[in-house]
Amino acid sequence: MPLTELHIPLPTGQATVSVAYERPAGPTATLVVAHGAGAGMDHPFLTGFTAALNGLGVATLRFNFPYREAGRRFPDRPPAAIATWRAVMAAAAGEAARHGDTGPVWAAGKSFGGRMASMAFAEGMPAAGLVFLGYPLHAPGKPEKLRDEHLYGLTVPMLFLQGSRDTFATPPILEDVVGRIGPNAVLRWVDGGDHSFAVAGRKRSAEEIGAGLAAPVAEFIARSA
Repeated sequence: MPLTELHIPLPTGQATVSVAYERPAGPTATLVVAHGAGAGMDHPFLTGFTAALNGLGVATLRFNFPYREAGRRFPDRPPAAIATWRAVMAAAAGEAARHGDTGPVWAAGKSFGGRMASMAFAEGMPAAGLVFLGYPLHAPGKPEKLRDEHLYGLTVPMLFLQGSRDTFATPPILEDVVGRIGPNAVLRWVDGGDHSFAVAGRKRSAEEIGAGLAAPVAEFIARSA
């Protein structure tokens, strides 16, 4: 499948971020995917996930946040991450329009990337829906400090895919948060999965793990159309 590599200028004009856009013939939707705090857009988890989505008829666009592009270790602060999300979503919509695709454009992210997508949407970024691959509801061992305030006013379809052993989201607390968001939010557990969706006793590569999440995401997007 053809891979288009783009460099998207950020609103400050001082930096660009790399983008990898893959489009199957006649895609039903476009999913923009952000990486987590500790890995960039070419991590096997993300490439496996997006390749599997392409096989299911969904166009994908992966991108790096500025800190990753610059080789820095620590994630960008929310204002910079949100500005990046806005620029990349606009680029994804532009690519879809250029190819004549009329399907919805969704935002998704692994951990930090998904949280920043939700914050960007809360601040007005257009998106047909949101997909969270391991939402970081709280830091490990600190369930009293939730990162949930901005979620309750979001009315687009939202899919939370979460490992049942994820230390970043205590199951009863996440279930309560998703329930309070409303019927537009759906929580699906990966039994035994940790924050990387690895399951003890099952030897799978990161690429295979990511690919295994594509089907429920594609199904959710199709159901929400």
